[in-house]
Amino acid sequence: MMVQHDTSSRTVDKYLMSHEGRVIAVRRHPAVLLLPVSIVVAGLVGCAAVSAVVGLIWIWWLWLVAIAYLVWKVIAWSVEFFLVTEHRVMVISGVLNRDVAMMPLAKVTDIALNRSMTGRILGYGEFVMESAGQKQALRNVGFMPYPEQLYLEVSSVIFGTIDESPD
Repeated sequence: MMVQHDTSSRTVDKYLMSHEGRVIAVRRHPAVLLLPVSIVVAGLVGCAAVSAVVGLIWIWWLWLVAIAYLVWKVIAWSVEFFLVTEHRVMVISGVLNRDVAMMPLAKVTDIALNRSMTGRILGYGEFVMESAGQKQALRNVGFMPYPEQLYLEVSSVIFGTIDESPD
């Protein structure tokens, strides 16, 4: 039987060391695409108004630029992952140039979850990780989906699992 891996597996697994396994691998919340979608909608309204009032047909080329921007952002979102292994926390991003920001779990001294009003309404949050030593490349990770659940899972990987729930 052939096991088929999804795109996320191929994208993420190539950055793992041979003795590492994925504990958590998620994409950012789709709310990260709200600004590009808003630009496309505003561009549609603006181009329609200019085209109707002034009669400039070439203005629609500007809207195509906005659509191309949205497509680029969707592709970038689809290849960006927040990854936690037994040893490291990573954010893998980039379409043409790949960037991998990494922090060893041993360096993480604290993790905080911040949720704005918009984040609470739409269901995303931001992780802020403090580290021992110098400033790390991976400090703020925004637009995390399922923020409370993910926060508990990441905390248990970083600081160990202590079940203090009643029997």
